[in-house]
Amino acid sequence: MRRFIRKKMTLLVLILLSAQAFSQTENTGIIPVPRQFGTNSNDFVVNKEIRIYTNLKGTEKKNLLFSLKELPFAWKLTRNKIKNDAAFLKQASDSAVYAHDGYALNVSDKRIQLNAATSAGLFYGLQTLRQLIRKNDLYVIQGAEIVDKPRFEYRGLMLDVSRHFYPLAFVKKQIDAMAYYKLNRLHLHLTDAAGWRIEIKKYPRLTSYAAWRPQQNWKKWWNGDRRYVSFDNDSASGGFYTQKEIRELVKYAAERHVTIIPEIEMPAHSEETMAAYPFLSCPNVKFRNGDVCAGKDSTYEFFENVLEEVLKLFPSEYIHIGGDEAGKTAWKNCPYCKARMEKEKLTTFNDLQACFIGRIANYLHLKGRKMIGWDEITEGQIPGDAVIMSWRGEQGALNALKNGNQAIMTPGEFCYLDAYQDAPLTQPEAIGGYLPLEKVYSYNPLEVVPTLQQNMIRGVQANLWTEYVPTPEHAEYMIWPRLLALSEVAWSEPGQKSWPDFHRRALSAVGFLKAKGYHTFDLCNETGNRQNAQHPVNHKAVGKKVFYAGKYSDAYPAGGETALTDGLCGGWSYNDKRWQGFIGPKRLEVVVDLDSIQQISAIQVCFLQSTGAEVYLPSGIEYSISEDGEHFTKLYSEDNAVNTSEGIKYHDADWKGSAKGRYVKVKAIASPQFGGWVFTDEIRIN
Repeated sequence: MRRFIRKKMTLLVLILLSAQAFSQTENTGIIPVPRQFGTNSNDFVVNKEIRIYTNLKGTEKKNLLFSLKELPFAWKLTRNKIKNDAAFLKQASDSAVYAHDGYALNVSDKRIQLNAATSAGLFYGLQTLRQLIRKNDLYVIQGAEIVDKPRFEYRGLMLDVSRHFYPLAFVKKQIDAMAYYKLNRLHLHLTDAAGWRIEIKKYPRLTSYAAWRPQQNWKKWWNGDRRYVSFDNDSASGGFYTQKEIRELVKYAAERHVTIIPEIEMPAHSEETMAAYPFLSCPNVKFRNGDVCAGKDSTYEFFENVLEEVLKLFPSEYIHIGGDEAGKTAWKNCPYCKARMEKEKLTTFNDLQACFIGRIANYLHLKGRKMIGWDEITEGQIPGDAVIMSWRGEQGALNALKNGNQAIMTPGEFCYLDAYQDAPLTQPEAIGGYLPLEKVYSYNPLEVVPTLQQNMIRGVQANLWTEYVPTPEHAEYMIWPRLLALSEVAWSEPGQKSWPDFHRRALSAVGFLKAKGYHTFDLCNETGNRQNAQHPVNHKAVGKKVFYAGKYSDAYPAGGETALTDGLCGGWSYNDKRWQGFIGPKRLEVVVDLDSIQQISAIQVCFLQSTGAEVYLPSGIEYSISEDGEHFTKLYSEDNAVNTSEGIKYHDADWKGSAKGRYVKVKAIASPQFGGWVFTDEIRIN
């Protein structure tokens, strides 16, 4: 008997209209760039109502109608194929073309034909079609032949609504733009110390108390007493999403092929849960401890009850449980935690966290769901079906892959949108760091992944943490246009990418987003990196030996022992691998050996302050010179009163004069009031 293989349902839209040719004079502005793209001069001109035929039925036809509403011109759906203005039904036969929500789009002066094997593929084809539309006297659709599919299944944005709460309309607005640029996962960080943001009916104090604080601004609250207040308190600031609102949001996102992934933080970042329900704490814990008790059965019962309600609201395959930055300090003196460790035969507190995570993972597994966790959960035994979000670089992902777990790439260096995107002194206050559009665009999530394991990388995600982002307008400013770069990283193959071409398209997209009411960063007025940061500088100390009295931190080595005389200046960010960081008793004390006694006329050293990262200008700076390396004569000193309200600051400590010597000593003393880090980039001697 001949066997038949049932093909996937094919979605087909053919739009027919008699039209005149319209010459194309400029290249496409499509973001993300398609896999295969060709233009032709036979543009489609819309000069009357368009008749649309589809073979879809039921819910998928309903979703198609929803998608078509985004077209800016008149159209009419027809049931029958009619000669000259009807569609010809065609099945997709090339699985390589239509896999992973791919599509094929053909635009000519007579017809627009869109084929896909899934409703998501059809939706993405329509977004490309929308980006091909231009408005002159009539609507014109650029003639094109496109075959396209995404590089990664998971293409996401994390929005932190705990540190600052944003209304439902704002979240929907971001979903609109995400879908337009083919992003399909919205990770909502719903709970953290700053506020619990989702209604849980079994535990009403999570939203009547733990969702409200007396200061709207996170920074003022965090640096103050970190109290919570009742929702009816006159000073209450915050908010939460009701379960009805969550259902509405999930439906809204699904219509646009965006899956919402909730994050319920545990076991750390849970100050607000313990404020509402103190039984979750270890006995006699210190103020501001964020770790719930990992020993009590009642803790597990609480989170399982919370998740029970969460699972009913979010149909997503994966549920995010956080798992990051647990200090574990309270556990060390907790009788419940010690008893748990003895019972489970655990030897370390990392094992105790892994036990906690494993139990929650098992609960989700029994409910037919899977866990996503930040890469700290790789520090113990990783649940078998958990997906790891690698944020501390990419090592967490590599650890996960070795264990057989899938991973999502989201390293801070390329994906944390809370960093400055331009010269910090020109920007609203941020947590620190420097992540311009070009840096996001340069990321290749598979660059460090062994070839045989690359299929285990689910995708890539940008994260907007909002400690320093108090308003919806500011949030949009931080998201757009950098999320455009992430969309192309996630969708397009590296061989299709071009920074100059993307920058041109991004400038156009910023104009489009602004016209739609988005508060984007003004890309056309971008300042760029610090002066001299892109090009080496020349001076007498370049390449000379540096002796360290106190070693630089291994976390911020820059170029190691050559960093301070390599001719490379730091950029806007302390973590750009050109600034060298010092912590500890001596902070910065180094001697530069010029190889011979020379005439010196100038010494310049730049220091960086980034208060969000606890990097402060030194309170004292001193330069001295010596001919023998033992007896030094002071040339210059200055004292500084550190002003933390300035946030980001760059200070050049300059000496000019006349001196002779072979050895130059540079000392920088940390602020006795604030401590923290001292960062410098280059010791320039002339």
